[in-house]
Amino acid sequence: MFDALKLMRIPFSIFLMPVFWFSLSNLESPNVLKGLHLFLMIHLFVYPASNGYNSYFDRDEGSIGGLESPPKVNSYLFPMVVAFDLIAILYAAWIRPELAVWIGLYLLVSKAYSYDKIRLKRRAITSTLVVTFFQGCFMFLATLYGMGLSYEALLSAKHLLPAFCSSLFLLGSYPLTQIYQHQEDAQRGDRTLSLKLGIKGTFQFSRVFFGLGAIVLISHYLLEEEKAHVLIFLLFGLPILFYFENWAKRCRQKAEFANYKNAMRMNQISSLSLSAAFIFMIFY
Repeated sequence: MFDALKLMRIPFSIFLMPVFWFSLSNLESPNVLKGLHLFLMIHLFVYPASNGYNSYFDRDEGSIGGLESPPKVNSYLFPMVVAFDLIAILYAAWIRPELAVWIGLYLLVSKAYSYDKIRLKRRAITSTLVVTFFQGCFMFLATLYGMGLSYEALLSAKHLLPAFCSSLFLLGSYPLTQIYQHQEDAQRGDRTLSLKLGIKGTFQFSRVFFGLGAIVLISHYLLEEEKAHVLIFLLFGLPILFYFENWAKRCRQKAEFANYKNAMRMNQISSLSLSAAFIFMIFY
């Protein structure tokens, strides 16, 4: 059972928490208790349920996100995934009834990514667009809805623009999470975006979308007359920029630097830096 729990990769879901904090930072006075429940529901149950389902169908032998040496899939994993699905949906319904529909839709789409009869993962462009939309824009708006916003409020430029921005940042980071799995993905027939782009192309692609995301976010803050947020974002973004460019330079010199260890470090730095920036904005 412990191996099955490891394959749920709960710590890895923390890498997606910048979207949650970014969403809350867009509110003037978020409810702390409701925010805590949303955080637990999303990061302890929703994302791990998706991770576990992915592991169940992939049956990876090499490193995967959050696990350098994943254990073998066992009979406990699938029931655990179903249990996490049910808990996530019930928890969402308790927070706000219609939120259960949002979460249920997210869980279904995340399963289409790995399910062998659909396997979006085999389609580089489709899978990238689906993942970055649902993990970014969709979960950004779902968080706001869970915090009590109306549909009318969600459709305002104040919220739609940063929601779109969150997907742009994920378009920049998502291929980097695939950069060390080219061989295993090719053997399985999964044509991931990073595999199609190659190592050099992956860094170029990520650079473009990180840049676009930064431009859109800064424009949003200026439109909202939040100049201090621009400075906070730029300051906390420096570690991400420095590591990214240094890693890209090393990978140009030797392809073996595009490995699991460096990819996870990139994830850690970007996740913690952006989360810190958005948390600072909430309290600021």
